[in-house]
Amino acid sequence: MKLLKNLSAIGLLLVLTTNVGGARAALEPRPADPAFDKFVPLKAPVPKKLVLKRGDRLAICGDSITEQKMYSRIIEDYLTMCVPELEVTVRQLGWSGERAAGFLARMTNDCLRFWPTVATTCYGMNDHEYRPYEERIGLTYRANSRAIVRAFKENGVRVVLGSPGCVGKMPHWVKSASGTVLDLNLSLCNLRNIGLWIAQEEKVGFADVFWPMYTAGFRAQQLYGTNYAVAGTDGVHPGWAGHTIMGYAFLKALGLDGQIGTFTVDLGWQKIKVSSGHEVLGTWEGEYQIRSYRYPFCGCVPAAQAEASFPVCDNDDLTKDSSVRSAMALVPFNPELNRLMLVGRFAKYPRYKVTWGGNTKEFTAKQLAAGINLAEEFPSNPFGEAFSRVDAAVAAKQAFETRQIKKILHGPEGQADMETAAARTERERAQYVAAIRQAFQPVDHTLIIRPF
Repeated sequence: MKLLKNLSAIGLLLVLTTNVGGARAALEPRPADPAFDKFVPLKAPVPKKLVLKRGDRLAICGDSITEQKMYSRIIEDYLTMCVPELEVTVRQLGWSGERAAGFLARMTNDCLRFWPTVATTCYGMNDHEYRPYEERIGLTYRANSRAIVRAFKENGVRVVLGSPGCVGKMPHWVKSASGTVLDLNLSLCNLRNIGLWIAQEEKVGFADVFWPMYTAGFRAQQLYGTNYAVAGTDGVHPGWAGHTIMGYAFLKALGLDGQIGTFTVDLGWQKIKVSSGHEVLGTWEGEYQIRSYRYPFCGCVPAAQAEASFPVCDNDDLTKDSSVRSAMALVPFNPELNRLMLVGRFAKYPRYKVTWGGNTKEFTAKQLAAGINLAEEFPSNPFGEAFSRVDAAVAAKQAFETRQIKKILHGPEGQADMETAAARTERERAQYVAAIRQAFQPVDHTLIIRPF
């Protein structure tokens, strides 16, 4: 990667995609379809350890896609409910239409003043100018993205640099857009590679948003039909499915291992052991009462909350790009990030019924011995209502954070007295933070496991 200092963006791309010193640069797997022949996605690194530390203050920075407050909600929901022991707090700082240069100009006032300890960035969609790739575009993106990373590092902030996502159609509102959808995605893939080089050069994290989204979009249209739009109905701003893939990319880049908990049941003696974050309240003839302080991530909730728009289980159409659960089938969200395992040992019977939250499924003794993922097998489960309450509180806080930055700090009040405006709005924001803490409560639930 030292070649980066002496080569232009295009020159480096050509070097890395040909034989260098007898070896070819490692690439991400590409689907066996001609539509992917022109793409050269360099292999993204896999985090070797957890990036987060206990008590971290996470800043989620990006453009209008971040300001949609969907993948940022998925991240905050996950950190709040799935790994509460980390005690990570989150601040959403999306700004519609922003390029990397725009955030660089405002990061001291809008981000660093709140003393983040870790930050994610997601720029490139506007930086690529909705046109075929030009070296000028790549060099500008590289300069501004690296400047952001270095500014964070100089202030003691650990960074996960996120790539842009993909596009699904030419954006009708961008009058200067040119080329084809393929041209735009090739350009975005180039910016993805440049971001990866910066992350390696600066020794910071990297979240590959582009390639999982682009390849998932291809699979989705095969599974769900051509109307399924991972990049959103306008081609740029995703719905819940695209944002789920984005959330997956960032959570993986943060090094989270996905282990929510394990319930190990001796089916012969009808005894149960639970992992950290859960406790046994009582057992009786195949019924196991558990109190959980960690939630699995819920892909849908029982009923709509006034403050939120999370998919409702009864209305959740898995063939639509408005579904979180549909995206969970496109990327390994549950296996890699959402494992609440039930393991049944020493079975006396070949088959068992498992009832959880009013829903019943049948499993063989062999399946139970190998372990089943309750979060995947029971999408509608006892955590749904509690999850919904916390998500609604997170949604309300993130909505305030957009108002705090865009309407107040950058409005008349901030222009008149920035420090007073910041202090006042932080006191108001603290009420939203307290509401999340109040909403997040242990969940009591019962597992029933009986032979049939």
